Amino acid sequence: MQLYNTLTQKKEEFVPHEPGKVRMYTCGPTVYHFAHIGNLRTYIMEDMLEKSLRYLGYDVTRAMNITDVGHLSSDGDTGEDKMLSGAKREHKSVMEIAKFYTDAFFSDCEKLGIQKPEIVVPATGCIDTFIELVSALLDKGFAYLAGGNVYFDTSQLKTYYVFGNMEEEGLAVGVRESVEADGNKRNKSDFVLWFTKSKFDDQELKWESPWGLGYPGWHIECSGISIKYLGEYLDIHCGGIDNAFPHHTNEIAQSESYLGHPWCRYWFHVLHLNDARGKMSKSKGGFLTVSLLEEQGYDPMAYRFFCLQSHYRKPLAFSFENLDNAAAAYKKLVQRIAALKDDGKRDEAGAAPLRGSFRGALANDINTAQALTVLYDVLKADLPDGEKRALLAEFDGVLTLRLMEAAEKEAANAQPSGVDADEAAEIEVLIARRVEARKAKNWAEADAIRDALAARGVTLTDTPEGVKWSKK
Repeated sequence: MQLYNTLTQKKEEFVPHEPGKVRMYTCGPTVYHFAHIGNLRTYIMEDMLEKSLRYLGYDVTRAMNITDVGHLSSDGDTGEDKMLSGAKREHKSVMEIAKFYTDAFFSDCEKLGIQKPEIVVPATGCIDTFIELVSALLDKGFAYLAGGNVYFDTSQLKTYYVFGNMEEEGLAVGVRESVEADGNKRNKSDFVLWFTKSKFDDQELKWESPWGLGYPGWHIECSGISIKYLGEYLDIHCGGIDNAFPHHTNEIAQSESYLGHPWCRYWFHVLHLNDARGKMSKSKGGFLTVSLLEEQGYDPMAYRFFCLQSHYRKPLAFSFENLDNAAAAYKKLVQRIAALKDDGKRDEAGAAPLRGSFRGALANDINTAQALTVLYDVLKADLPDGEKRALLAEFDGVLTLRLMEAAEKEAANAQPSGVDADEAAEIEVLIARRVEARKAKNWAEADAIRDALAARGVTLTDTPEGVKWSKK
Protein backbone atom coordinates (compact mmCIF):
# COMPACT_ATOMS: atom_id res chain seq x y z
CA MET A 1 0.00 0.00 0.00
CA GLN A 2 1.20 3.51 -0.87
CA LEU A 3 0.26 6.46 1.36
CA TYR A 4 1.21 10.11 1.15
CA ASN A 5 3.02 11.07 4.35
CA THR A 6 2.69 14.76 5.25
CA LEU A 7 5.76 14.42 7.45
CA THR A 8 8.03 13.55 4.51
CA GLN A 9 5.85 15.21 1.84
CA LYS A 10 5.93 12.20 -0.43
CA LYS A 11 4.03 9.03 -1.16
CA GLU A 12 5.61 6.06 0.58
CA GLU A 13 5.12 2.34 0.97
CA PHE A 14 3.06 1.85 4.10
CA VAL A 15 4.96 -0.30 6.61
CA PRO A 16 3.34 -0.48 10.06
CA HIS A 17 5.45 -0.86 13.18
CA GLU A 18 4.08 -4.37 13.71
CA PRO A 19 3.45 -6.39 10.51
CA GLY A 20 -0.23 -6.65 9.62
CA LYS A 21 -1.40 -4.50 12.52
CA VAL A 22 -2.24 -0.78 12.34
CA ARG A 23 -2.56 1.61 15.26
CA MET A 24 -4.48 4.62 13.97
CA TYR A 25 -5.44 7.82 15.76
CA THR A 26 -8.01 10.39 14.69
CA CYS A 27 -8.31 13.91 16.08
CA GLY A 28 -11.92 14.07 17.23
CA PRO A 29 -14.31 17.02 17.34
CA THR A 30 -14.42 19.86 19.84
CA VAL A 31 -18.04 19.39 20.86
CA TYR A 32 -19.14 22.99 21.36
CA HIS A 33 -21.28 23.18 18.21
CA PHE A 34 -22.54 21.07 15.31
CA ALA A 35 -19.95 19.70 12.90
CA HIS A 36 -20.17 21.37 9.52
CA ILE A 37 -19.87 19.45 6.26
CA GLY A 38 -16.26 20.62 5.88
CA ASN A 39 -15.36 18.97 9.19
CA LEU A 40 -17.23 15.88 8.09
CA ARG A 41 -15.34 15.62 4.80
CA THR A 42 -12.24 14.90 6.90
CA TYR A 43 -14.03 12.20 8.89
CA ILE A 44 -15.41 10.62 5.70
CA MET A 45 -11.92 10.33 4.23
CA GLU A 46 -10.47 9.00 7.50
CA ASP A 47 -13.28 6.44 7.49
CA MET A 48 -12.26 5.47 3.95
CA LEU A 49 -8.66 5.05 5.13
CA GLU A 50 -9.65 2.70 7.95
CA LYS A 51 -12.00 0.63 5.79
CA SER A 52 -9.45 0.44 2.98
CA LEU A 53 -6.80 -0.83 5.38
CA ARG A 54 -9.18 -3.49 6.66
CA TYR A 55 -10.19 -4.50 3.11
CA LEU A 56 -6.52 -4.84 2.17
CA GLY A 57 -5.97 -7.23 5.06
CA TYR A 58 -4.69 -5.12 7.95
CA ASP A 59 -5.88 -5.49 11.53
CA VAL A 60 -6.75 -1.92 12.53
CA THR A 61 -7.16 -0.48 16.02
CA ARG A 62 -8.42 3.08 15.88
CA ALA A 63 -8.81 5.62 18.67
CA MET A 64 -10.35 9.09 18.70
CA ASN A 65 -10.60 11.79 21.35
CA ILE A 66 -13.58 14.00 22.12
CA THR A 67 -12.37 17.47 23.06
CA ASP A 68 -14.65 18.65 25.84
CA VAL A 69 -12.12 20.92 27.59
CA GLY A 70 -8.96 22.88 26.81
CA HIS A 71 -9.45 23.97 23.18
CA LEU A 72 -9.10 27.76 23.24
CA SER A 73 -10.37 30.12 20.57
CA SER A 74 -6.81 31.04 19.56
CA ASP A 75 -3.80 28.94 18.63
CA GLY A 76 -1.70 31.30 20.73
CA ASP A 77 -3.05 29.79 23.97
CA THR A 78 -5.25 32.82 24.46
CA GLY A 79 -8.95 33.57 24.32
CA GLU A 80 -11.87 31.67 25.76
CA ASP A 81 -12.25 27.90 25.94
CA LYS A 82 -14.55 26.92 23.06
CA MET A 83 -16.59 24.69 25.36
CA LEU A 84 -17.20 27.57 27.76
CA SER A 85 -18.17 29.77 24.82
CA GLY A 86 -20.73 27.18 23.71
CA ALA A 87 -22.14 26.88 27.21
CA LYS A 88 -22.61 30.64 27.47
CA ARG A 89 -24.21 30.78 24.04
CA GLU A 90 -26.86 28.23 24.99
CA HIS A 91 -27.12 28.93 28.73
CA LYS A 92 -26.19 25.37 29.63
CA SER A 93 -23.39 23.70 31.56
CA VAL A 94 -20.24 22.67 29.71
CA MET A 95 -21.02 18.98 30.21
CA GLU A 96 -24.56 19.43 28.89
CA ILE A 97 -23.12 21.08 25.79
CA ALA A 98 -20.55 18.29 25.42
CA LYS A 99 -23.17 15.54 25.68
CA PHE A 100 -25.56 17.19 23.20
CA TYR A 101 -22.97 17.90 20.51
CA THR A 102 -21.17 14.58 20.95
CA ASP A 103 -24.47 12.81 20.27
CA ALA A 104 -25.14 15.13 17.32
CA PHE A 105 -21.71 14.39 15.87
CA PHE A 106 -22.14 10.63 15.96
CA SER A 107 -25.67 10.98 14.57
CA ASP A 108 -24.20 12.82 11.58
CA CYS A 109 -21.52 10.16 11.26
CA GLU A 110 -24.15 7.40 11.14
CA LYS A 111 -26.07 9.26 8.42
CA LEU A 112 -22.88 9.56 6.37
CA GLY A 113 -21.79 5.95 6.83
CA ILE A 114 -18.81 6.88 9.01
CA GLN A 115 -17.92 4.01 11.32
CA LYS A 116 -17.44 4.96 14.95
CA PRO A 117 -13.86 4.18 16.09
CA GLU A 118 -13.69 1.29 18.53
CA ILE A 119 -11.97 3.57 21.08
CA VAL A 120 -13.59 6.95 21.74
CA VAL A 121 -12.36 8.87 24.78
CA PRO A 122 -13.44 12.29 26.11
CA ALA A 123 -10.57 14.45 27.31
CA THR A 124 -12.24 14.93 30.69
CA GLY A 125 -11.87 11.18 31.29
CA CYS A 126 -8.06 11.20 31.09
CA ILE A 127 -6.98 14.05 33.36
CA ASP A 128 -4.66 11.80 35.41
CA THR A 129 -2.91 10.71 32.20
CA PHE A 130 -2.32 14.31 31.13
CA ILE A 131 -0.93 15.24 34.56
CA GLU A 132 1.43 12.26 34.37
CA LEU A 133 2.74 13.37 30.95
CA VAL A 134 3.18 16.99 32.00
CA SER A 135 5.01 15.94 35.18
CA ALA A 136 7.39 13.76 33.15
CA LEU A 137 8.09 16.57 30.69
CA LEU A 138 8.96 18.88 33.59
CA ASP A 139 11.24 16.25 35.11
CA LYS A 140 13.02 15.75 31.76
CA GLY A 141 13.60 19.47 31.28
CA PHE A 142 11.22 19.86 28.33
CA ALA A 143 8.75 22.05 30.23
CA TYR A 144 8.77 24.95 32.69
CA LEU A 145 6.44 26.81 35.04
CA ALA A 146 5.64 30.47 34.39
CA GLY A 147 2.77 32.66 35.54
CA GLY A 148 0.99 29.69 37.09
CA ASN A 149 0.97 27.69 33.84
CA VAL A 150 3.15 24.87 32.55
CA TYR A 151 4.72 25.47 29.12
CA PHE A 152 6.54 23.19 26.70
CA ASP A 153 10.02 24.54 25.95
CA THR A 154 10.54 24.25 22.18
CA SER A 155 14.14 25.48 22.47
CA GLN A 156 15.04 22.03 23.86
CA LEU A 157 14.30 20.41 20.49
CA LYS A 158 16.69 20.01 17.58
CA THR A 159 13.73 20.47 15.21
CA TYR A 160 10.34 21.88 16.11
CA TYR A 161 8.83 22.71 12.71
CA VAL A 162 8.74 19.13 11.49
CA PHE A 163 6.24 19.51 8.64
CA GLY A 164 7.83 20.84 5.45
CA ASN A 165 7.13 24.07 3.59
CA MET A 166 6.92 25.98 6.85
CA GLU A 167 8.65 29.29 7.43
CA GLU A 168 9.57 29.62 11.09
CA GLU A 169 8.91 33.36 11.31
CA GLY A 170 5.43 33.07 9.84
CA LEU A 171 4.42 30.02 11.81
CA ALA A 172 5.69 31.35 15.10
CA VAL A 173 3.24 34.23 14.88
CA GLY A 174 0.39 31.79 14.29
CA VAL A 175 -1.88 30.78 11.46
CA ARG A 176 -5.32 31.69 12.76
CA GLU A 177 -7.26 34.66 14.01
CA SER A 178 -6.67 36.60 17.20
CA VAL A 179 -3.29 35.10 18.13
CA GLU A 180 -1.92 37.21 20.94
CA ALA A 181 1.51 37.27 22.55
CA ASP A 182 1.87 35.46 25.88
CA GLY A 183 4.40 37.21 28.10
CA ASN A 184 4.99 34.08 30.17
CA LYS A 185 6.61 32.23 27.25
CA ARG A 186 10.38 31.94 27.00
CA ASN A 187 10.09 31.37 23.24
CA LYS A 188 7.29 32.54 20.98
CA SER A 189 6.73 28.96 19.75
CA ASP A 190 6.27 27.51 23.27
CA PHE A 191 2.79 26.23 24.12
CA VAL A 192 0.76 25.53 27.24
CA LEU A 193 0.56 22.01 28.68
CA TRP A 194 -1.49 22.93 31.75
CA PHE A 195 -3.44 26.07 32.66
CA THR A 196 -4.15 27.05 36.28
CA LYS A 197 -6.69 29.32 37.94
CA SER A 198 -4.12 32.12 37.77
CA LYS A 199 -5.09 32.67 34.14
CA PHE A 200 -8.70 31.56 33.66
CA ASP A 201 -10.70 32.00 36.82
CA ASP A 202 -14.03 31.68 35.00
CA GLN A 203 -13.23 28.20 33.64
CA GLU A 204 -16.02 25.83 34.68
CA LEU A 205 -14.01 22.59 34.57
CA LYS A 206 -10.91 22.43 36.80
CA TRP A 207 -8.91 19.67 38.43
CA GLU A 208 -6.34 19.50 41.19
CA SER A 209 -2.77 19.16 39.95
CA PRO A 210 0.78 19.56 41.30
CA TRP A 211 0.72 23.09 39.84
CA GLY A 212 -2.60 24.22 41.23
CA LEU A 213 -6.26 23.99 40.29
CA GLY A 214 -6.54 24.04 36.52
CA TYR A 215 -7.08 22.15 33.29
CA PRO A 216 -5.06 20.68 30.39
CA GLY A 217 -4.03 22.43 27.22
CA TRP A 218 -5.57 21.18 23.99
CA HIS A 219 -2.43 19.58 22.50
CA ILE A 220 -1.62 17.29 25.45
CA GLU A 221 -5.00 15.56 25.08
CA CYS A 222 -4.25 13.71 21.84
CA SER A 223 -0.76 12.67 22.96
CA GLY A 224 -2.07 11.34 26.27
CA ILE A 225 -5.04 9.46 24.83
CA SER A 226 -3.04 8.01 21.94
CA ILE A 227 -0.22 6.75 24.15
CA LYS A 228 -2.59 5.38 26.78
CA TYR A 229 -4.81 3.42 24.38
CA LEU A 230 -2.55 2.66 21.39
CA GLY A 231 0.88 2.40 22.98
CA GLU A 232 4.24 4.06 22.43
CA TYR A 233 4.33 3.52 18.65
CA LEU A 234 1.62 4.98 16.44
CA ASP A 235 1.35 4.04 12.75
CA ILE A 236 -1.05 6.66 11.35
CA HIS A 237 -2.27 9.96 12.78
CA CYS A 238 -5.17 11.61 10.94
CA GLY A 239 -6.71 15.06 10.85
CA GLY A 240 -7.58 18.08 8.74
CA ILE A 241 -4.69 19.93 7.14
CA ASP A 242 -5.27 22.90 9.46
CA ASN A 243 -4.24 20.65 12.36
CA ALA A 244 -0.73 20.14 10.97
CA PHE A 245 0.37 23.34 12.67
CA PRO A 246 0.31 23.98 15.51
CA HIS A 247 -1.69 21.05 16.91
CA HIS A 248 0.10 18.08 15.31
CA THR A 249 3.46 19.83 15.43
CA ASN A 250 3.00 20.22 19.19
CA GLU A 251 1.83 16.64 19.57
CA ILE A 252 5.02 15.36 17.98
CA ALA A 253 7.17 17.64 20.15
CA GLN A 254 5.65 16.60 23.46
CA SER A 255 5.10 12.90 22.60
CA GLU A 256 8.63 12.23 21.40
CA SER A 257 10.12 14.23 24.27
CA TYR A 258 8.08 12.15 26.73
CA LEU A 259 8.77 8.79 25.06
CA GLY A 260 12.38 9.37 24.08
CA HIS A 261 11.95 7.86 20.60
CA PRO A 262 10.10 8.51 17.30
CA TRP A 263 6.35 8.28 17.80
CA CYS A 264 4.19 8.29 14.66
CA ARG A 265 5.33 7.05 11.26
CA TYR A 266 2.66 8.41 8.90
CA TRP A 267 0.58 11.59 8.94
CA PHE A 268 -2.66 11.62 6.93
CA HIS A 269 -4.11 15.10 6.37
CA VAL A 270 -7.32 15.91 4.50
CA LEU A 271 -7.51 19.22 2.64
CA HIS A 272 -10.26 21.78 3.12
CA LEU A 273 -13.77 21.94 1.78
CA ASN A 274 -14.11 25.41 0.28
CA ASP A 275 -17.24 27.38 -0.52
CA ALA A 276 -17.61 30.74 -2.23
CA ARG A 277 -16.12 32.45 0.84
CA GLY A 278 -13.11 30.14 1.09
CA LYS A 279 -12.52 27.43 3.70
CA MET A 280 -15.76 26.42 5.41
CA SER A 281 -15.53 27.58 9.02
CA LYS A 282 -17.76 27.97 12.06
CA SER A 283 -16.16 31.33 12.82
CA LYS A 284 -17.63 32.77 9.61
CA GLY A 285 -21.16 31.75 10.59
CA GLY A 286 -23.85 30.31 8.32
CA PHE A 287 -22.06 26.97 7.98
CA LEU A 288 -23.81 23.95 6.47
CA THR A 289 -24.62 20.85 8.48
CA VAL A 290 -25.92 17.42 7.48
CA SER A 291 -29.31 18.30 8.96
CA LEU A 292 -29.53 21.44 6.82
CA LEU A 293 -28.74 19.40 3.71
CA GLU A 294 -31.48 16.93 4.65
CA GLU A 295 -33.95 19.78 5.13
CA GLN A 296 -33.20 20.85 1.57
CA GLY A 297 -33.95 17.36 0.28
CA TYR A 298 -30.46 15.88 -0.05
CA ASP A 299 -29.66 12.30 0.90
CA PRO A 300 -26.53 12.31 3.10
CA MET A 301 -25.20 9.56 0.84
CA ALA A 302 -25.15 12.08 -2.02
CA TYR A 303 -22.74 14.21 0.02
CA ARG A 304 -20.52 11.21 0.76
CA PHE A 305 -20.56 10.37 -2.96
CA PHE A 306 -19.62 14.00 -3.69
CA CYS A 307 -16.63 13.73 -1.34
CA LEU A 308 -15.45 10.41 -2.78
CA GLN A 309 -15.36 11.86 -6.29
CA SER A 310 -12.32 13.92 -5.26
CA HIS A 311 -8.96 12.91 -3.79
CA TYR A 312 -8.50 13.70 -0.11
CA ARG A 313 -5.29 15.66 -0.84
CA LYS A 314 -7.09 18.11 -3.13
CA PRO A 315 -9.20 21.05 -1.91
CA LEU A 316 -12.86 20.36 -2.68
CA ALA A 317 -15.06 23.17 -4.00
CA PHE A 318 -18.58 23.03 -2.60
CA SER A 319 -21.58 24.54 -4.34
CA PHE A 320 -25.15 23.37 -4.53
CA GLU A 321 -24.70 22.95 -8.27
CA ASN A 322 -21.81 20.54 -7.64
CA LEU A 323 -23.82 18.71 -5.00
CA ASP A 324 -26.80 18.47 -7.37
CA ASN A 325 -24.56 16.89 -10.00
CA ALA A 326 -23.27 14.37 -7.47
CA ALA A 327 -26.81 13.59 -6.27
CA ALA A 328 -27.94 12.98 -9.86
CA ALA A 329 -24.95 10.72 -10.54
CA TYR A 330 -25.61 8.78 -7.33
CA LYS A 331 -29.28 8.30 -8.22
CA LYS A 332 -28.43 7.08 -11.72
CA LEU A 333 -25.88 4.64 -10.30
CA VAL A 334 -28.50 3.27 -7.90
CA GLN A 335 -30.99 2.87 -10.75
CA ARG A 336 -28.50 0.89 -12.80
CA ILE A 337 -27.83 -1.41 -9.87
CA ALA A 338 -31.57 -1.80 -9.25
CA ALA A 339 -31.95 -3.04 -12.83
CA LEU A 340 -29.61 -6.00 -12.16
CA LYS A 341 -31.35 -9.32 -11.71
CA ASP A 342 -30.66 -11.41 -8.62
CA ASP A 343 -30.06 -14.51 -10.72
CA GLY A 344 -27.55 -16.11 -8.33
CA LYS A 345 -25.05 -16.74 -11.12
CA ARG A 346 -21.34 -16.18 -10.41
CA ASP A 347 -18.15 -15.85 -12.42
CA GLU A 348 -15.20 -15.62 -10.03
CA ALA A 349 -12.60 -15.72 -12.79
CA GLY A 350 -14.27 -12.84 -14.63
CA ALA A 351 -14.56 -10.86 -11.41
CA ALA A 352 -10.88 -11.17 -10.44
CA PRO A 353 -9.55 -8.32 -12.65
CA LEU A 354 -12.22 -5.94 -11.36
CA ARG A 355 -11.45 -6.87 -7.79
CA GLY A 356 -7.78 -6.23 -8.53
CA SER A 357 -8.58 -2.80 -9.97
CA PHE A 358 -10.57 -1.87 -6.89
CA ARG A 359 -7.82 -3.01 -4.53
CA GLY A 360 -5.30 -1.12 -6.62
CA ALA A 361 -7.27 2.12 -6.37
CA LEU A 362 -7.43 1.85 -2.58
CA ALA A 363 -3.77 0.88 -2.28
CA ASN A 364 -2.78 3.90 -4.37
CA ASP A 365 -3.11 6.50 -1.59
CA ILE A 366 -6.88 5.92 -1.16
CA ASN A 367 -7.83 6.96 -4.71
CA THR A 368 -11.58 7.06 -4.15
CA ALA A 369 -12.36 8.59 -7.54
CA GLN A 370 -10.70 5.61 -9.25
CA ALA A 371 -12.51 3.23 -6.89
CA LEU A 372 -15.84 4.75 -7.98
CA THR A 373 -14.84 4.25 -11.61
CA VAL A 374 -14.48 0.51 -10.91
CA LEU A 375 -18.17 0.41 -9.93
CA TYR A 376 -19.09 1.54 -13.45
CA ASP A 377 -16.62 -0.96 -14.91
CA VAL A 378 -18.51 -3.70 -13.05
CA LEU A 379 -21.80 -2.56 -14.52
CA LYS A 380 -20.34 -2.59 -18.06
CA ALA A 381 -18.55 -5.92 -17.65
CA ASP A 382 -19.62 -9.10 -19.44
CA LEU A 383 -20.57 -10.84 -16.20
CA PRO A 384 -23.76 -12.44 -14.88
CA ASP A 385 -25.94 -10.04 -12.93
CA GLY A 386 -25.46 -12.15 -9.82
CA GLU A 387 -21.69 -11.64 -9.98
CA LYS A 388 -22.12 -7.93 -10.61
CA ARG A 389 -24.37 -7.61 -7.59
CA ALA A 390 -21.91 -9.56 -5.42
CA LEU A 391 -18.96 -7.39 -6.51
CA LEU A 392 -20.86 -4.16 -6.00
CA ALA A 393 -21.95 -5.24 -2.52
CA GLU A 394 -18.34 -6.19 -1.66
CA PHE A 395 -16.93 -2.88 -2.87
CA ASP A 396 -19.67 -0.91 -1.13
CA GLY A 397 -18.56 -2.52 2.11
CA VAL A 398 -15.62 -0.12 1.81
CA LEU A 399 -17.22 2.85 0.04
CA THR A 400 -20.30 2.71 2.31
CA LEU A 401 -22.64 4.43 -0.14
CA ARG A 402 -25.44 2.02 0.83
CA LEU A 403 -25.89 1.20 -2.83
CA MET A 404 -27.58 -2.17 -2.46
CA GLU A 405 -30.02 -0.86 0.14
CA ALA A 406 -30.87 2.10 -2.08
CA ALA A 407 -31.19 -0.17 -5.13
CA GLU A 408 -33.67 -2.42 -3.30
CA LYS A 409 -35.80 0.60 -2.47
CA GLU A 410 -35.54 1.80 -6.05
CA ALA A 411 -36.62 -1.58 -7.40
CA ALA A 412 -39.53 -1.78 -4.96
CA ASN A 413 -40.71 1.69 -5.91
CA ALA A 414 -40.37 0.81 -9.59
CA GLN A 415 -42.67 -2.24 -9.32
CA PRO A 416 -45.86 -1.43 -11.25
CA SER A 417 -49.00 -0.97 -9.20
CA GLY A 418 -51.52 -3.80 -9.35
CA VAL A 419 -48.80 -6.47 -9.64
CA ASP A 420 -48.10 -8.64 -6.62
CA ALA A 421 -44.58 -9.63 -5.57
CA ASP A 422 -44.84 -13.22 -6.87
CA GLU A 423 -45.98 -12.14 -10.32
CA ALA A 424 -43.32 -9.41 -10.43
CA ALA A 425 -40.64 -11.97 -9.53
CA GLU A 426 -41.89 -14.31 -12.28
CA ILE A 427 -41.77 -11.49 -14.84
CA GLU A 428 -38.24 -10.55 -13.73
CA VAL A 429 -37.09 -14.15 -14.25
CA LEU A 430 -38.49 -14.17 -17.79
CA ILE A 431 -36.84 -10.83 -18.53
CA ALA A 432 -33.51 -12.17 -17.22
CA ARG A 433 -33.88 -15.22 -19.53
CA ARG A 434 -34.54 -12.87 -22.46
CA VAL A 435 -31.43 -10.85 -21.62
CA GLU A 436 -29.33 -14.02 -21.59
CA ALA A 437 -30.89 -15.12 -24.90
CA ARG A 438 -30.00 -11.76 -26.48
CA LYS A 439 -26.41 -12.03 -25.19
CA ALA A 440 -26.22 -15.46 -26.84
CA LYS A 441 -27.75 -13.97 -30.03
CA ASN A 442 -30.63 -16.43 -29.70
CA TRP A 443 -33.06 -13.97 -31.21
CA ALA A 444 -35.83 -16.51 -31.64
CA GLU A 445 -35.97 -17.32 -27.92
CA ALA A 446 -35.70 -13.63 -27.01
CA ASP A 447 -38.63 -12.77 -29.28
CA ALA A 448 -40.67 -15.68 -27.95
CA ILE A 449 -40.22 -14.50 -24.36
CA ARG A 450 -41.15 -10.94 -25.37
CA ASP A 451 -44.31 -12.20 -27.13
CA ALA A 452 -45.26 -14.35 -24.12
CA LEU A 453 -44.94 -11.34 -21.82
CA ALA A 454 -46.88 -9.15 -24.23
CA ALA A 455 -49.71 -11.70 -24.18
CA ARG A 456 -49.88 -11.12 -20.41
CA GLY A 457 -50.07 -7.36 -20.93
CA VAL A 458 -46.41 -6.73 -20.07
CA THR A 459 -44.59 -4.10 -22.13
CA LEU A 460 -40.78 -4.11 -22.23
CA THR A 461 -38.54 -1.11 -22.87
CA ASP A 462 -34.79 -1.56 -23.37
CA THR A 463 -32.81 1.34 -21.82
CA PRO A 464 -29.10 1.99 -21.07
CA GLU A 465 -29.92 1.25 -17.41
CA GLY A 466 -31.49 -2.10 -18.26
CA VAL A 467 -34.94 -3.41 -19.17
CA LYS A 468 -37.93 -1.51 -17.83
CA TRP A 469 -41.39 -3.07 -17.82
CA SER A 470 -44.96 -2.12 -17.17
CA LYS A 471 -48.27 -3.96 -17.19
CA LYS A 472 -51.64 -2.79 -18.42
